[in-house]
Amino acid sequence: MSLESDIKKMVQSVGLGLYDIGIVNENENTIYRVSVTAPGGVSLDQCANLSHLISPLLDITAPVSGDYRLEVSSPGIERRLKSADHFIQSIGEKVSLSTLEKEKIEGELINATTEEITVQTKENGLVTIPFRSISKAKTYFEW
Repeated sequence: MSLESDIKKMVQSVGLGLYDIGIVNENENTIYRVSVTAPGGVSLDQCANLSHLISPLLDITAPVSGDYRLEVSSPGIERRLKSADHFIQSIGEKVSLSTLEKEKIEGELINATTEEITVQTKENGLVTIPFRSISKAKTYFEW
């Protein structure tokens, strides 16, 4: 089994969903970031508990060479959408995306499958975009 699948099982065992795993460098620190979701949001206590569960696994199978810090958190209200699952989990939210053809689209995500997404825009109504033609996407919140 892979490290990611082991982490996913741990996340699911505490009633959360794995959103993403990434390695980032911030201020000369390497961070192994595990982002999790739950209906209604994720609490700080849930993140701390999951961090304590994952940490021993990373002691056995280090995700990177050298020093790093484990960070378990929610992906946030404004987050990048990288996979079809991210889009499916974000139905009903506001999204902003760019296509490979450099077209910019903003609106409410109405539907998402592994093949395509549908966005309700103010300018053009319902717009369906093949998943493979999306170059960049994120959710956004109107304050």
